[in-house]
Amino acid sequence: MNVHAGFHVEPWLDLVGGWLARRPRLLRHIGNFETRQLEHELRQIEIRAPIFICGLARSGSTILLECLAAHDDTVTHRYRDYPGVLAPVFWDRVARRLYARPGTARDRAHGDGIPVTPDSPEAIEEMLWMAFHPHCHDPERDNTLDRNGAAPGFEAHYRDHIRKLLWLRSGSRYLSKGNYNIVRLGALIGMFPDARFILPVREPVSHIMSLMRQHRRFSEAERDHPAALRYMQRVGHFEFGLDRRPINPGNTPLVAEIERLWQAKREVEGWSLYWNLLHATIADRLARDAALRAVVLPVRFEDLCSRGAETLGRVLAHAGLDAGPDWISTQVNRLRAPDYCVAGLDEAEGNTIREITSATAARFGY
Repeated sequence: MNVHAGFHVEPWLDLVGGWLARRPRLLRHIGNFETRQLEHELRQIEIRAPIFICGLARSGSTILLECLAAHDDTVTHRYRDYPGVLAPVFWDRVARRLYARPGTARDRAHGDGIPVTPDSPEAIEEMLWMAFHPHCHDPERDNTLDRNGAAPGFEAHYRDHIRKLLWLRSGSRYLSKGNYNIVRLGALIGMFPDARFILPVREPVSHIMSLMRQHRRFSEAERDHPAALRYMQRVGHFEFGLDRRPINPGNTPLVAEIERLWQAKREVEGWSLYWNLLHATIADRLARDAALRAVVLPVRFEDLCSRGAETLGRVLAHAGLDAGPDWISTQVNRLRAPDYCVAGLDEAEGNTIREITSATAARFGY
């Protein structure tokens, strides 16, 4: 059995994705053209309370995306939207031919038991941010985007993009999963004051164990499948693997120390400092920003797994989505604690994680 089969990237997809990546302006021009062509239709579409799922990877963000994407009102990006994300109408016409036959579900590359097809929801909105913010994944720079902090032209392009997705997929609410949006909360609420944010969090010991497992898995697989590394870079996923890059929320010296620890193979210390930095930054931001605090709902991974119906009900209420008990029951069946084996930690490593993260973890109820 090929344990890295989920990392296979079809040669045509690697070829087309690479060709477009070398021509970054082409899709933007096509996207702008289709916006002009659809001006009348898009003018009628209201962007109402977009929903953003954002948190550190391996915190439950994907299963939350899968659940909310099953709601009739929501629309989101799908795997088959790559590589034409910036020109969604044009690429949708191409993708309908490429994926005319229903795709066979297969477990995604993470090995966490979540099956996906080309029509499954996916976090590839990041390509939009990268197109306008070329340094947004540079660990040596502050990656924070506050109110009015987005690049010139981005907000108009982003709004048109969301309207096009709502038009294409006949929905009323835009749904996005973007891990990096945790440092863009200010920019997003500045653009969409009625936005709703879902912030998944996870107990740091199990969270860091999962992150370490994924980093090993992706690093090994990307050595065997270089096209997988290119895909991750093009869609903007640098959470783990051979091109791992930490988010810099405004503390460049500490981010440099985290990278130094990772390079020295002191993974537990590096991940612990990283977990603590991001979550402390978020907690501080929420504590001082009442407007943001009112629209952000922290969701603990453990509550999602153990009290699924209750937790999902709170998520729906916060997002402003109506659903009956049958719909909730169906989605709760997706929710479960991980049944895959994660790398174990010895007592000293567990103590290191708790020592570094305990004060911040307590701010989220741990």
